[in-house]
Order: sequence, then structure tokens, then C-alpha cells
Amino acid sequence: MTPKTLLSTWPSWAGRTALVWSVLYATGAAVAALTGPAFGYALLGKATGPAAEATAAGLYGAAAVLAYVMVRRPGRHWLPRAAWPVVALCLTSGFAFLLTPTHLLFFLSRNQPAIDWAAWVNQGFAVLGAVLWGCAALAYRRRTLGTCPHCGGRAGTPSGLPPATRAGLVAVAALVPYAALKTAWALGMTPGFTGEGRPGADPRYTSDAGLWLYDHGVDITVVLALIGMALALALTRPWGRRLPRVPLLALGWAGAGALTPFGAFLAVMGPLIWAGVIDLAVDDHAPWVFVVVYGGFCVYGLALGRATRSYQRATRRVCGRC
Repeated sequence: MTPKTLLSTWPSWAGRTALVWSVLYATGAAVAALTGPAFGYALLGKATGPAAEATAAGLYGAAAVLAYVMVRRPGRHWLPRAAWPVVALCLTSGFAFLLTPTHLLFFLSRNQPAIDWAAWVNQGFAVLGAVLWGCAALAYRRRTLGTCPHCGGRAGTPSGLPPATRAGLVAVAALVPYAALKTAWALGMTPGFTGEGRPGADPRYTSDAGLWLYDHGVDITVVLALIGMALALALTRPWGRRLPRVPLLALGWAGAGALTPFGAFLAVMGPLIWAGVIDLAVDDHAPWVFVVVYGGFCVYGLALGRATRSYQRATRRVCGRC
């Protein structure tokens, strides 16, 4: 069976593959908790050690049970809804892997910690689990509803839905405050910053090239924000239909999965930081800065997910399997 044929039959094997993945990931976590080797298991990308590994083993063991029920008990409407939290759990475990493209910025930085390759591979495997679980949930739900498991439609025609233009505009608007704040800092203004030095460029970690750009009013993260805005518009504007479909979908879903969790971080960690329960050495930043940064990332991720889903459905080709 060729890779192309294998991919084209994903609804038939996604559920069993998610089951096998869950068993392997849970087993690895259990072995790590019992024997001690650092296999890269972590909760929320920070908590490590036997307790975190044991917790991961329990959570993913429960996911394996759910996958088994999905394989053996078709037609249960609640099972796909129960599968999506597992997708979120996998994305949480593999969150740092989704930010791997930021390593491309290392040429503009220095004194960065070395990459933990064991953790990196583990996180990549967790992201693979999120993909498998998402496919399994979609295939199961579509079979339960009686729609085509491949495209989700009831006939062999494209959806013809208009693009989610509003979602693209919301995504752009969500990043405007962040881009404006970082640009103001690069231009010498310090709103929301009460410390000393450059608020957005620490000389200990920013390379000479990065400092030179910053001193000339260019923050590299603002450039990334502009690229993110262009991606959201490409997914929702007619000119985006002339771009390759698969890379747009991959970037859209990866961006949505990576940035949306910042909202959870803000909701959980923000009040603890401001109350002094957790010390992250951010006393020189006003509380509203975290709302602008992490809140903007969360809104952007949600809007980008909506735009990507709309683009995927609107550009769906005629399905020959319905």
C-alpha cells in the first residue's frame, strides 16, 4: 500500500491508530515514572518528574480506554465529544513542539538553553497523537451522523460556503495591540514597562543583529505578527485561493493549536502572578501587558482556527467517495 493510498483511507484506520498511540504514550510515561529516565514527559511544558509522568500515564491510559470504546462501540454520539479533550491534552503535551519554528530566530539571539532532544521528540510524538485523535473523532462523528467519513458531506459536491471574512479580520485585530506595543518599545517609548533598559530586547539574550534591528525600530516578533496577519487574510480573502492549499491549512491549524493555549495560561497563571503566589520576575511589566500579549494570542488562535476551518470547507474538492 502506497503512502498516498494509506492517507486516502484514513477514516478506516484512524481510530485503531489512536488506540495504539495512546497505549504507547501511556506506557512510556509509566516506564519513565517507575525507572526515572528523562523521556521528556511533562505537564503544561513545565512540570516534570515522577509525579508528572505518573499523571501523564493515568491520563493517556484513560485515553486508550476511550479509544478502545470508540473502536468497539460505533454509533454513540457522546464519544466524539469526549475525544476532543484528548486532542487538547495532546496539544498541551506537545505545545513546545508547535513553537519549533521559533528556533529559526536563534540567529538573532544568544545564550539560549540547549535543546532537550528527548523532550523535543516526545513533544512531536504528542502532536502526532493530537492529529490521530482529531482524525479518529472526525471519522467516528461522521459515521454516526451518516455523512461521508472522508469529507463530511452528504453528496459528492463541494460545500460552496463563503469564506469566514470576519474571522480573518478578528485575527488581524487581535494582533494589532501587540504589534503596536512592541513597535512602541522599539521606538524608545515604554508604555507598560517600569524597568530599566530595553523592554523588548535583553542584551544578554539578543544578538548584535537583533539589537541593531531593535535600535532601528524593528522588533522581529512584530515581523512574525505581520506574517500571522497575512496568513489569516490569505485564508479568508479571494487572493488566498491562488496560494497552495495544503501549506495554508498546515500553517493555519498549527498556529491555532499553538497560540490558543495562551488564553488558558493567562486565565490560570495571570491572577497567580499578580497576586504574588508565583514569582516570574515580571514586576517591571504592568498587568495589562499580559492581557495584550497572551489575550491577543488566544483570540488570534481562536479566530485563525475558525478561518482555517472555513477555508478548508470552502475549498473542499469534489469527493469521489460519497
